Amino acid sequence: MTVSVEKPNVTQAKSAEQAQPDANKLVSNDQFTVPQNNAFGNTFRDYEVGARTDKVEQHYKASHINQTYDFVKKIREEYKKLNKAEMGIWECCELLNEVVDDSDPDLDEPQIQHLLQSAEAIRKDYPNEDWLHLTALIHDLGKILVLPKFGELPQWAVVGDTFPVGCAFDEFNVHYKYFKENPDFKNPKYNTNNGVYSEGCGLDNLLMSWGHDDYMYMVAKENGTTLPQAGLFIIRYHSFYPLHKHGAYAQFINEEDKKNMKWLHVFNKYDLYSKSKAHVDVEKVKPYYESLIAKYFPAKLKW
Repeated sequence: MTVSVEKPNVTQAKSAEQAQPDANKLVSNDQFTVPQNNAFGNTFRDYEVGARTDKVEQHYKASHINQTYDFVKKIREEYKKLNKAEMGIWECCELLNEVVDDSDPDLDEPQIQHLLQSAEAIRKDYPNEDWLHLTALIHDLGKILVLPKFGELPQWAVVGDTFPVGCAFDEFNVHYKYFKENPDFKNPKYNTNNGVYSEGCGLDNLLMSWGHDDYMYMVAKENGTTLPQAGLFIIRYHSFYPLHKHGAYAQFINEEDKKNMKWLHVFNKYDLYSKSKAHVDVEKVKPYYESLIAKYFPAKLKW
């Protein structure tokens, strides 16, 4: 079943708190199902065909074996120091030209084009929600973790679908079979349905597999961004496909998560699903996004 995302009523509203998507999406497996086509009418996330299929599968094998509860706790402590660099948001966007995502079956070009394609598509459809335009631009900036200056982490610790650690791995995770080699798989402390968590505890209380999502959320929050909560939620959970595609781990969601999920559904149509061969003229749109950066972020951030 495909659920279409209704456009939020933005004529009267100026922010995520004022403008809620019209679709009253409650938490259920059916309502987590994403469209089969992106904003450009193309299919997406096909892990079965294409030249990159083997490389993508090997990526998820490494991720599923190595992303343990102890690993995530340790690496979060390291990166929360934010001592790798000081730079502005646009400077980071330009750094992303050096990154290609090995986990992505659809994309084999520099990340900056994907970010601008997503942001410009959202800008066209939701012209009044400037926070959402900026969220689209910056949501993948955490992928700089693969670069030497930021630790040169292996791609399995940076990109790909995310999932909670500290509870049973759900079978809706792509390439689930490789979790059986993860040390936590047979650990009774972590392999029950709720594991170390409780139902309704809220996504904010889950320890997610480490990657660019959580890192960029950490950078934005600790540097005092004024993006609305929905924007931070999108940044932190946009790769949590087991949840927003299949409804896995929904037992942990609370009421605040439900509100933010509505905006994540809107965003999804423009994220992985908005990839196009039509390139955006970077210099033409740069002044607009620099104005948004100045509105929502300090000139320099700690990374």
